[in-house]
Amino acid sequence: MTQDDKVFRFLFEDLGIRGEIVRLRASAKTVFDNQTYPNHIASQLGQSLAAATLLAGTIKLDGSLILQTQSDGPLHTLVAQATDEGTIRGLARWRDDVPIGNLNEMCGDGRLIFTIDAQGSERYQGIVELAGDNLAMAIDEYFKRSEQLRTKIWLMSDAQYAAGLMLQHLPSSTASDDDWHRLELIMQTVQPEELYTLPVEDLLYRLFNEDRVRLYKPKNISFNCNCSRERIETTLRALGREDIDELIEEKGKISVDCEFCSKNYQFDEIDAASLFEDTNTTTSTAIH
Repeated sequence: MTQDDKVFRFLFEDLGIRGEIVRLRASAKTVFDNQTYPNHIASQLGQSLAAATLLAGTIKLDGSLILQTQSDGPLHTLVAQATDEGTIRGLARWRDDVPIGNLNEMCGDGRLIFTIDAQGSERYQGIVELAGDNLAMAIDEYFKRSEQLRTKIWLMSDAQYAAGLMLQHLPSSTASDDDWHRLELIMQTVQPEELYTLPVEDLLYRLFNEDRVRLYKPKNISFNCNCSRERIETTLRALGREDIDELIEEKGKISVDCEFCSKNYQFDEIDAASLFEDTNTTTSTAIH
């Protein structure tokens, strides 16, 4: 049975430290194929997808976790969203030629934003400086500053695949600093090929055969975009009737593409007029 597009949770039973391994292939490739991404940009986007999936798995929520970078450099935006239902989506935006290099060289100065949207709870947002040579280092800095559970993440991705590994203290952890540093040192020996393809059971045994590790049933991960005609209509209404009428007069129709999945939504003159009528008015269906 394939172990792609799954997140695996495991527990160090004697230490009170939990871990996760995520492997994204078809789900990540769907994201990469929605736009024409250069390989080094796809790599950063893949790491974002893996990170969002790992972090969403540590939070009991009925909603989504969004990981986003905003910066002044060539690669100015990365967005990755993971939901409690095991779905992901993401995108990258850039300008000019993005140099091949580390995260700082590609993104420049900026910030890393964590947003949690959960039903029944207030929207949470945490923001830290986008610092470090890679996204994992920037996330580590967030956890250091937020005084949350001790957490360490490793991320790997190319233009076809994305994977990640995470360790995190449980609130009841009895692990010492030496225990934590020992696990960190072991995890640093993981090679990309192992994290991508080695059966998870074999990988955990190779790394932690001296510890009691319990591996849980994996959770499936898939691509899904929650865009809809109704969401687009809400956005268009916010522009106001005057601006919408001008667009229709100029172009004859309004065409909107979802940046996450490339689905196209079109609004003709009748559709545009109905935006500002009773919400029960029937509109034409999406073209995609």
